[in-house]
Amino acid sequence: MVTAPARGSAPMIRLLIADDQALVRGALGALLSLEPDLEVIGYAGDGDEAVGEAARLRPDVCLMDVQMPGIDGIAATRGVLAASDLTRVLIVTTFAKPGYLRQALEAGASGFVVKDTPAEELAKAVRLVHAGQRVVDPALAEASLFEGANPLSERERQVLARAADGLTAPAIAAEVFLSAGTVRNVLSSAIGKTGARNRTAAARIAQEKGWL
Repeated sequence: MVTAPARGSAPMIRLLIADDQALVRGALGALLSLEPDLEVIGYAGDGDEAVGEAARLRPDVCLMDVQMPGIDGIAATRGVLAASDLTRVLIVTTFAKPGYLRQALEAGASGFVVKDTPAEELAKAVRLVHAGQRVVDPALAEASLFEGANPLSERERQVLARAADGLTAPAIAAEVFLSAGTVRNVLSSAIGKTGARNRTAAARIAQEKGWL
């Protein structure tokens, strides 16, 4: 990883931590608060709250989980950046999937690291992101090169995500305002792109690769 900028008399870097697990939020906050140049100014328990707190607090860096209630961390990243042009987003997640990395960077995130990153490295990543640099977990970046882009369209992701929750085609159709026949066609296309035998397997493959 690139060497972090020298600290000295630089102003405090103000942090917002967004994670749906209170223990994780508290642990991250406690660890980062030990750094002399980092200050945790707010917490959020879901994506919607993260956007609201970013608009209110305008932090320098928002540490964002991926999977949270309401809007997920990818959509919340877009929302945070729209709500506060002063804020940069660093994804900190358990889900080290190439698909999530691509989605996060496309959403405007400045970095992507996993939660088992040592505290010192995480603090360094925060500083680098704040300085305008991009930080990506090296192993995940390498995996992303070989994984390829997400082949699913937005509509296919939308429908397949609901199929993963066990909804039938008519139930999905009612939620996304399409006919049941159209939903079946979309599912068929998604099944073909994932190389699966059925919608259940297609949803599982897509989830494992971080495409949903």
